[in-house]
Amino acid sequence: MTTVAVIGATGYSGSRITREALSRGHDVIAVARDVSSLTPADHVTVRAGSLFDTQFVDDLTRDADVLVLAVPGRNVDGRGAYEAISDIAVSAARHRTRLGAVGGAASLHVAPGGPRLIDTDDFPDAWRPEAEGTYAVLVELERTLEDVDWFYASPSALYGADADVPERGTYRLGADTLLVEPDGTSSIAGGDFARAFVDEIENPTHYRERFTIGY
Repeated sequence: MTTVAVIGATGYSGSRITREALSRGHDVIAVARDVSSLTPADHVTVRAGSLFDTQFVDDLTRDADVLVLAVPGRNVDGRGAYEAISDIAVSAARHRTRLGAVGGAASLHVAPGGPRLIDTDDFPDAWRPEAEGTYAVLVELERTLEDVDWFYASPSALYGADADVPERGTYRLGADTLLVEPDGTSSIAGGDFARAFVDEIENPTHYRERFTIGY
C-alpha cells in the first residue's frame, strides 16, 4: 500500500486524485491551507499547512511515498508555487519520496514542432499569469538533481471545473504536444485525468519528465 500526500486536496485536480487513490486502497494525507471541508476517515489523514513551510513539507515528505503538488501556479500564499520547488526537492531526495505535479496545458506544443499553446495569438491574456506560473514549476523540477524522482502531468486544453467534459473511463498519453481528437477537440475530464495520474503512481513509466493526458 502506498501513502500519497496531496497538497491541494480541496482543489479540482487534488480532490479527484485523492478520491481515485482512496478507491484503490492507498493511504492519503490530504493537505490544504483551509481544511474545513476535509474530514478524516479510514485511510485519510488531514493536515493543514502550506507548501512554503519547509518543516511542514519535510515532515510530510518523510511520511509519504509520493508527494502530489496539485496547486495553482500563481497566488499560493501570495507567491508562485515554483518558488517552493527547490526546498521540496531537497526533502524528496532526503526521504526518497517521489514527486508528482499537476501541470497545465499552455506550455504544450499545438503540433509537433509548432508553437506552444501560450504563444499562439488567441491565447487569453487573463490566463497568462497562471500558465506561466504552472510552467515555471516544470522548469524548476527540470533543474533539480538527478536523485529527485518526479513527474509532471499536463491535462489537455479543455480541463477543469468550467470545461464540463464528461468522463469516458479511458485516456491516452502524449509527451510535449497537445493530444487532439479527429474533430479537433483537446480535452480530458477530471476523473479520467486522476485515473491516469494514479496509474502513474502505481506503475511508474515517466522519470523526471512531463507527459500529457487526453482523449
